[in-house]
Amino acid sequence: MKIAFVGKGGSGKTTLSSLFIRHLAASRVPVVAIDADINQHLGPALGLAEDDAAALPALGAHLPMIKEYLRGANPRIGSAETMIKTTPPGSGSRLLRLTEDNPVYAACARTIRLDVPEPAAGSVAGSAVQTAAGPVDGGDRVRLMVTGPFNESDLGVACYHSKVGAVELCLNHLVDGREEYLVVDMTAGSDSFASGMFTRFDMTFLVAEPTRKGVAVYRQYKEYARDFGVELAVIGNKVQGEDDVAFLRAEVGDDLLVTVGHSDWVRAMEKGRPPRFAALEEGNRRALRTLHERADAAYERRDWARYTRQMVHFHLKNAESWGNEKTGADLAAQVDPDFVLGEGQLAESAVATA
Repeated sequence: MKIAFVGKGGSGKTTLSSLFIRHLAASRVPVVAIDADINQHLGPALGLAEDDAAALPALGAHLPMIKEYLRGANPRIGSAETMIKTTPPGSGSRLLRLTEDNPVYAACARTIRLDVPEPAAGSVAGSAVQTAAGPVDGGDRVRLMVTGPFNESDLGVACYHSKVGAVELCLNHLVDGREEYLVVDMTAGSDSFASGMFTRFDMTFLVAEPTRKGVAVYRQYKEYARDFGVELAVIGNKVQGEDDVAFLRAEVGDDLLVTVGHSDWVRAMEKGRPPRFAALEEGNRRALRTLHERADAAYERRDWARYTRQMVHFHLKNAESWGNEKTGADLAAQVDPDFVLGEGQLAESAVATA
């Protein structure tokens, strides 16, 4: 299951995505989390110390290796240098699974233990523990990957979408199942539409505050996603009473799935002193269960053929608009017309990996 959290900057999408990640891990399902926001806060929201979060390896820094690995023995791709963020897999490509070990995870992912023991009296408050990338099988462990921050060397010469290209490429090559989750904290606002990545998810949760600005992003997202079959549900955040609920209901209608208000647990987490996750307020735990149920229901409507058509659609658009010129190759030739991504392709991918 591929899940995206989107919303206006400051809406609380990182906090809510981190809570959902904790809920999934506590439910004993495998979880891989990706921080794809220009402001990299998911690691600290999951309990990492700021220094540890800043030291996480950036996906963008390993893009050449990622391309080479995913290219595999695909005869339609002459070299990794001709791969762009939208390059689709084909016969001979290597595919990714969420629960496997592979060179991409070894280089770019770190396994985080979430509910570590409470510190001894008088010591500094406990936080998540980061270890080398390893398999995730539920419990209190998740894999975390980050795009990397927009830094000084990028100013004036790069856009942030170049950094999230590694995420889109991995999503295009990912085969995932119902009982395993990829959760992506997306960049704020409508920036997700600068690429086809907004179509790569089974479920998109949009976090909206009960304000005009809060619902404006919802309207924009709904409009852009309308023709692509994007499943969208709204989480009303920072809701203080029935008037806020009524406002959101009037503005987003049946897309309003749950509402979340003040949380002492979240406030303690933001201070770097998160209690055990089991201490999260029951109302908020109930909201997270609702998100989980909605995500599971979306799996029943998964259409691998449509998913593949959409990645090809955006690849051809990118090839024509800039990719062919940049790479000096006809990127339309990378499309394998007989290939449909899905679990049936895993055996072929395993042969290519061997």
